[in-house]
Amino acid sequence: MQISVIIPMYNETSIIAETAKALSDYMTLNFETYEILFSDDGSIDGCGDVVRNLALPFVRVTGYQKNQGKGCAVRTAMLEAKGDFVMFTDADLAYGTDVIRRAYDLWEKNGRPNLLIGSRNLGKDGYEGYTWVRKIMSKVYIKVLCLVGGFKLSDSQCGCKGFDQRASKEIFRRCKVNGFAFDFEAILWADQLGFRITEMPVKIINHRESKIHIFRDTFRMLRDLRTIRKDVKKTAKAEK
Repeated sequence: MQISVIIPMYNETSIIAETAKALSDYMTLNFETYEILFSDDGSIDGCGDVVRNLALPFVRVTGYQKNQGKGCAVRTAMLEAKGDFVMFTDADLAYGTDVIRRAYDLWEKNGRPNLLIGSRNLGKDGYEGYTWVRKIMSKVYIKVLCLVGGFKLSDSQCGCKGFDQRASKEIFRRCKVNGFAFDFEAILWADQLGFRITEMPVKIINHRESKIHIFRDTFRMLRDLRTIRKDVKKTAKAEK
């Protein structure tokens, strides 16, 4: 049974060598068969070469030359990944490394659901270390987007998600969104295809300034979500 771990990256030279070494050490200790895919989203700082030059076992770099967005980076690696269980997490290992073993074990324990989605809202310590304002804004942001999207998930935007091999291919071969709204598109397709979803409590361990601008990006996401929902329904209808 193989696990694939995907790290989307864009101009992460300052941290990527440390991340690659930490991941490689962790995976070697915890899994017999694995692969780590660093998906380079058109970086211009040479972070892809930094990873390649480390020459770590079972670690490879994929990607493309022109910056497209996190969604494209995740999708590219998902379609290449060979693992029975495929998950992605952030380049700064925001949720730590132990989350990988926990995710895999929970996936096995729960009958290998098609999707395993991390949630900061399932445990009391999910937002540990957040300022009160950032915590409230994040929760409201997620709640509004989920209500509009019709999701029942507690944290659709968590940057830690896992898929079984079939779901990873069936979902991401249909996905088109390159930006941050790619999570919604993947979840909408999972629902459309009848895939089973399980949530897992996670917490932020490594804090870094969020790239999301709450007010600006909420309105943009709401607009994108409406477009995505229409596109998914239209495409699904055409497939029948």
